[in-house]
Amino acid sequence: MFRYKQELRIPGPTPVPPQVLARTSAPMVNHRGSAFKELYPRVLERLKPIFGTVEQIYMVTGSGTAGMEMAVANLVSPGTPVLCLVGGFFGQRWRDMCRAFGAEVHELVYPWDKAADPARVGEYLKEHPEIEVIFATHNESSTAVINDIEALAKARGDHQALLVVDAVSSLGGVPVKMDEWGIDVVVSASQKCLMAPPGLAFVSFSRRAKEVALKARTSRYYFDLSIYDRYWERNEPPFTPNISLVFALDEALQILEAEGLENVFARHRLMRDMVREGVRALGLELLVAETYASPTVTGVKVDDADQFRQHIRLKYGVEFAGGQGPFAGKIIRIGHMGYATPLDMLTALAAIEMTLGRPGIATAAAERLWLEA
Repeated sequence: MFRYKQELRIPGPTPVPPQVLARTSAPMVNHRGSAFKELYPRVLERLKPIFGTVEQIYMVTGSGTAGMEMAVANLVSPGTPVLCLVGGFFGQRWRDMCRAFGAEVHELVYPWDKAADPARVGEYLKEHPEIEVIFATHNESSTAVINDIEALAKARGDHQALLVVDAVSSLGGVPVKMDEWGIDVVVSASQKCLMAPPGLAFVSFSRRAKEVALKARTSRYYFDLSIYDRYWERNEPPFTPNISLVFALDEALQILEAEGLENVFARHRLMRDMVREGVRALGLELLVAETYASPTVTGVKVDDADQFRQHIRLKYGVEFAGGQGPFAGKIIRIGHMGYATPLDMLTALAAIEMTLGRPGIATAAAERLWLEA
């Protein structure tokens, strides 16, 4: 039996370019030695344009959730009033994490197939001047919704609250302008649009957020920002990092820089539009409206969704993700982020249309859109 080449079309971890994988096999070096001391700050400096900031980028060995916890651990003390915007699985993660750290959690819930309403957030903040930190998700990959972070930041007006953003599944595929939009903390990770294997998280704090961190009363050690700052003075991480993944990230950044960020963003938008056009041509229902459709993942309503995607994985080697929360078993999620091209979208759509017995319908529609673009 022919062994299919795996086509990983999930919203992370994403496929990794061969040259990036090859760099992970480079010989190990001393993380306190001169070679790594030169590489480490250089790699983090090159992340700044992707974050849209002049502030320091901190690297944490761990998943994206480790980066989220670093933000919470440095900003949330027992009893700190916080507002968590919850419209999906990762919004819930902010809420649960804040509760674990003893915060006084305010929860603003919005439908899992819609975006957070900036006006509603602004009104809530007027009613609750005591809130100190807002936790939001830029790209809710569990629902394929992208939130308007710029508008959410503006909705604060002159409110004191810091804005902390999970950009794990958006950064590197969607514009993030931390300084321009007035975001106080941005969290991301290596395994999504940055095209590297899982295992590195990245966090950037505004100066105002750093001032709050200095006063935080939370018990913390591994995520203590002050420790990272002390070691940064000598171009070192405070703890043993995943050196091989830093090599990989260095290579991945070269690929992104060669393409150019604006071209990267345009490619992600094109892949999104191709998938949505193909899905519509098949008569399937998209989970979210055009206004807040994610450029990195698309949700599609399908009967017996889990069985449908299992069939595609076994027959064609294309792997989609399932739904979460209220959409578990009801949707498939098609990832189009990072190391992916319009041709990959045609492969994904071909697997869907053949499974439905309608070969050529979705791919033709997507191809026409690509040609027009």
